[in-house]
Amino acid sequence: MARRGNSIIKGIEINEIITVLNKAYADEWLAYYQYFIEAKVIRGIMKDAAIAELTQHAADELRHANMVADRILQLGGTPLLNPKEWFTHTNCGYEEPKDFDVVSILEDSIKGEQCAISIYSQLAEMTRNKDIVTYDIVSQILADEVEHEEDLQALHDDITEFIRDIKKNIH
Repeated sequence: MARRGNSIIKGIEINEIITVLNKAYADEWLAYYQYFIEAKVIRGIMKDAAIAELTQHAADELRHANMVADRILQLGGTPLLNPKEWFTHTNCGYEEPKDFDVVSILEDSIKGEQCAISIYSQLAEMTRNKDIVTYDIVSQILADEVEHEEDLQALHDDITEFIRDIKKNIH
């Protein structure tokens, strides 16, 4: 635990920060796995572009889990040690893909990113002017999540427009 580093935290309990970070940590691991498995099972038109995007996002979520775990340790806490705890501590949850077509997978992923944006936005608000280090970390992650949503939405829109054009030309 960084004693001097923790002394700069004002107006918020360190244990409260550790608790919310562990929930974010659970979310990151579940998001990592969701992207990982979706990249494996996805089917349909332009799936290679979607696989590339999902694989990159999985790597980013794993990087986020590392960032959050490091911050929890700096604060004197312990990251969740058992993967079973991810399901009881998650903010955004996890739903296995049920429909493997590219559009459904992208829609599920977009929902996940929107949840992450909401959570990290709340964490940024919670730590603003109270814990600058955590605020900086969650702001970096929030920027990534916003970029992820945009990437996934653009790909989704391109694919659905392409499908719509094909259907229009068939009739």
